[in-house]
Amino acid sequence: MKGLSKSRYTAFCQCPKNLWLKVYKPNEAVIDAGEEARFAQGNVVGDLAMGLFGDFVEVTAKNEDGSLNLAAMVEKTKQEMERGTENICEASFTYDRDHAVENVLLDPDKPLFHTWKESHYCAVDILRKNGDGWDIYEVKSTSFPEFNGQEAKLEKYAPDIAYQKWLLTQCGVNVTGTYLVCLNSDYVRHGELDIEQLFVVNDMKEMVENESLKVPARVSQAMKVINNEQEPDTELSECCMKPYGCAFWEYCKRQHGVPSPSVFDIYGGKGKGGFTFKKKLDCYHQGFITFEDLRSMDIGLIQNMQIEATLTGKEFINPAGIRQFLEKLTYPIYFLDFETMQDAVPQYDGAKVYAQITFQYSLHIKEMPDQIRVSHHDGRTLRMKAGKHPIHKEYLAPSDGSDPRRALAEQLCKDIPKDACTLAYNKMFECGRIRELAALYPDLSDHLLNIADHIVDLIDPFRAGDYYVPAMGGSFSIKSVLPALFPDEPSLNYHNLDERCQNGGDAMTIFPRIKDMEPAEAAASREVLLRYCELDTWAMVKVWEKLKEKAGVI
Repeated sequence: MKGLSKSRYTAFCQCPKNLWLKVYKPNEAVIDAGEEARFAQGNVVGDLAMGLFGDFVEVTAKNEDGSLNLAAMVEKTKQEMERGTENICEASFTYDRDHAVENVLLDPDKPLFHTWKESHYCAVDILRKNGDGWDIYEVKSTSFPEFNGQEAKLEKYAPDIAYQKWLLTQCGVNVTGTYLVCLNSDYVRHGELDIEQLFVVNDMKEMVENESLKVPARVSQAMKVINNEQEPDTELSECCMKPYGCAFWEYCKRQHGVPSPSVFDIYGGKGKGGFTFKKKLDCYHQGFITFEDLRSMDIGLIQNMQIEATLTGKEFINPAGIRQFLEKLTYPIYFLDFETMQDAVPQYDGAKVYAQITFQYSLHIKEMPDQIRVSHHDGRTLRMKAGKHPIHKEYLAPSDGSDPRRALAEQLCKDIPKDACTLAYNKMFECGRIRELAALYPDLSDHLLNIADHIVDLIDPFRAGDYYVPAMGGSFSIKSVLPALFPDEPSLNYHNLDERCQNGGDAMTIFPRIKDMEPAEAAASREVLLRYCELDTWAMVKVWEKLKEKAGVI
């Protein structure tokens, strides 16, 4: 369709070139697995929200090939409105009109007016009868607190709703209210799902009224973009990342001749002093684009180190700083990694929306060399010297759809004793999950919080700049650090794992699906999950050993 929909309209509002690329070069979009997962979650939320106001009629209709039958949906919407149906979901509207542009250049070889059919379409998530008019409810899978001023965050949704209101008004519909429905981040599930508590309804009247003033002009401009086969020449700007990251970012960088690496590949960092996207854009527009351009600038310790390492091939190693980190560790060392799943709609008691539900962990335990390990078996006390290789323990919850957290928390308390030195990579994640478990299970709280309080972060020496090699590429994630330190060890290459699970996103999506698999496929999927998580903690062991080597610590 060479016309506007609400998604195309909002794409134009962000950037006209975004709209043009959606129409003429959609294959240039880069959609990652995370975006696809969010889209799937959005469908779940949208389906659930249909019942927010009681009985409803959904008008979705599809063709034999699975595509939407827009004509049927529009006709069914009209019929339900005439019947006075109170709640119509996916209520569909089209609006067509002829549009003409004068030949301002008066080219004798072209007609005086260039005309085209201007087509518009939208589907309203929930259209609700309100007296002699209708209210628009737009459903988003984002989450907000129930009682808190969120105007700044809500504003980005106003163009979408304003376009719907404009289109319905053009179709003769009396729009009496405009609302945004999103998830309530304060809601905690207890027992049956309470969708009235799950959702927050935000009155968007003022924001939509302000935005509505811009719609006619934007619609006209957007249609000119759609009907112009010449690609717009648009500068890189903050719009590339606001209000959403653009799927055509990599394409536009190539179009502007941005080299690789460039200022946009510089480590961003955290907090107030971080090298933000805005700062990178400022450098870019001032002509500081390549690493050579940036070499003379003092943009931060880690950033300058990244630039110098890339240009010279030099490794930056601070043995004293690494030793200072290693002195924090005591034997036995427990290397811990969690895997979680995340549902927009809470599935278990005590869970909030988008809660991280921990279902698996891997644990490597490195004992002190030559340490005597004492164990008891069949009434006998056994003493043996600690082996060279770490002990490995693991836990993967049953795949029956039940809440995995209690059994995992109990096993974790058995596997990690109190006051044990535990290593995690980017420990905020593991600490956060453990503290959530502690709040959920008071009888385990003391032990769990003790584990969390004794976790040391293996990422620290890298973030501090005590160890940097060019191959890290400005990233300190384990997926970047590991191949940089061990480029020639196939056993440490995540890409050599089963293709079904080579990253945390894969693990997050595989586990909840296992319950619906055939037994053989389920067993194989559990095995790939175990091997993936095991590599995460084995990778940590190898990184720790490399740190010891570089610091000269035996």
